[in-house]
Amino acid sequence: MSASADFSHDRADDGGVLRFTGDLSLAHVGDLPERLNAVDGPVNRIDLSRVDRIDTVGAWLIHRFARDRDVTIDGLSDDSRHLFDQVAAADDPVVRKDKALSPPLRVLEEIGDAVSGSGRQLLGLLGFMGATVIAFGNVLRHPRRFRFNATVQRFEVVGVSALGIIGLMSFLIGMVIAQQGAVQLRQFGAEVFTINLIGRLTFRELGVLMTAIMVAGRSGSAFAAQLGTMKLTEEIDAMRTIGVSPMEALVLPRVIAAIVMMLLLGFYASIIAIIGGGLLSWAQLGIPPITFVTRIREVVPITDLYIGIIKAPVFGAIIGIAGCFHGMQVESDAEQVGNRTTAAVVQAIFLVIVLDAFFAIFFAWIGWI
Repeated sequence: MSASADFSHDRADDGGVLRFTGDLSLAHVGDLPERLNAVDGPVNRIDLSRVDRIDTVGAWLIHRFARDRDVTIDGLSDDSRHLFDQVAAADDPVVRKDKALSPPLRVLEEIGDAVSGSGRQLLGLLGFMGATVIAFGNVLRHPRRFRFNATVQRFEVVGVSALGIIGLMSFLIGMVIAQQGAVQLRQFGAEVFTINLIGRLTFRELGVLMTAIMVAGRSGSAFAAQLGTMKLTEEIDAMRTIGVSPMEALVLPRVIAAIVMMLLLGFYASIIAIIGGGLLSWAQLGIPPITFVTRIREVVPITDLYIGIIKAPVFGAIIGIAGCFHGMQVESDAEQVGNRTTAAVVQAIFLVIVLDAFFAIFFAWIGWI
């Protein structure tokens, strides 16, 4: 049976030494804390060489006394020293909670945090974009490193599998544009200009823009979730260990697929929207398909098609890079996969809309209106 914790105060040795004996554990400390508080006189050292056993409670009592009196502790075994190191590491002062800010200051603080966070995200995205360009350059110099099968598989996932949902969405958007345009133009006896509205709006703006939003929600989120899960399971670290570049093997095929398929899907969506608008114009306005197609060829300039072709791959690159970037940022737990997936979709859609506004101003400036 272990003896209760005890100590003796030797004032004549080295200016004052506390020598502990017995069992310094929770079950045997007894009134040791009160007795330590009552210690009077100089203490320069604590000797624990005769202690039979010590647990976290005993270690904390000794550590607190040594901290308050600024004395050294001797006679520790390796296990006891490790325990004292852990107790000392946990002895952090409690951080007092700052006084609550007033509502206006709190709003300003949240706005500042959001702006600084957005700035860091943008810098990280630009850096990741540069890394993607470097990986693309490396593949161009060493074509054998290009993952052809992985890229073709991404083509199917991003493009072929999305034909149905994007076609349905575009068809309905074309019908909505035709119906709403006809309702408004009928007030001026200009229903025939509904064809102009359908043709120019779908080829120039909505065909590519709505496709980009759909691809961001469908494929951009998948990119982030896939890479985030691989990051958690340490598959990406394993690839680096065996000398395979994750940028070339995982990121580049997805970005290339998003760029190429956005170009094709944007044109496909515009054509389907034209068909939807043409069918509604035939049913509601009595405009025959032949007349509709002829009118479309007359009123839609070739520059509108060029605008869609220019914007589509840029939007695809933004979606692919944003999705892969956030997937590669996953670090600790599964919750981050969901958070990063959401962030990838929101950031991709936001950047697509911002770039679309920039393109609108730019093309109007160069005269493509």
